[in-house]
Amino acid sequence: EEEMANAPPPKVAPGGSRYKDIVEVVGGGSSEGEEGSGGIRVAKAGDTVELRYKVLKLGKRSYDGLSGEGTVVFSRGYGLEDDEKKPGDTSFITTLGSPSLVAAISDGVLGMAPGSIRRISILPQMGWRLPGKQCDGGPGGSGAGGELKTDYVVVPTATMVNEETCFDKTKLPFPQRYDQQRRLAQRFDQSLIIEVELVAFS
Repeated sequence: EEEMANAPPPKVAPGGSRYKDIVEVVGGGSSEGEEGSGGIRVAKAGDTVELRYKVLKLGKRSYDGLSGEGTVVFSRGYGLEDDEKKPGDTSFITTLGSPSLVAAISDGVLGMAPGSIRRISILPQMGWRLPGKQCDGGPGGSGAGGELKTDYVVVPTATMVNEETCFDKTKLPFPQRYDQQRRLAQRFDQSLIIEVELVAFS
């Protein structure tokens, strides 16, 4: 409770994604993507960046949707059963703002400088869930895509229908390994966290 009281509130990126800086490079900018006060280059829309990441499900003690120790769904660059296209492929190169990139990453990486690490909240509509009312279920949702959100499969056939209809497998990053694909398929319609390190500009 003391940690909750003393922790700074999450910041909000231009597109609405909430984030928390874990390692902040002095002289970097804010989420708007301008050059930092120290003249250090920071990420802006259209930049091609090299990232390391961990996609996490929320931990039990996550009081703000970003803190706590979450379980890894899939990762690259952290040595945690990494999802590598080929051995030694320890980073993910992408262009911020690309339609194929998960929107929360395009939004939340803005303003980061090389060497910085940030935790970004991935809401389902900013992640791997297809847009549309039929997929917008759950508490507060406007559709019938899944009023009951659970961590385990109650009715396998019902879950598979939702997955086939609403799971966007074209959004990147996307796991290569089958077991990690299944883990993501079970959680794509829940809030997730991505802990991302900006390695370099490409």
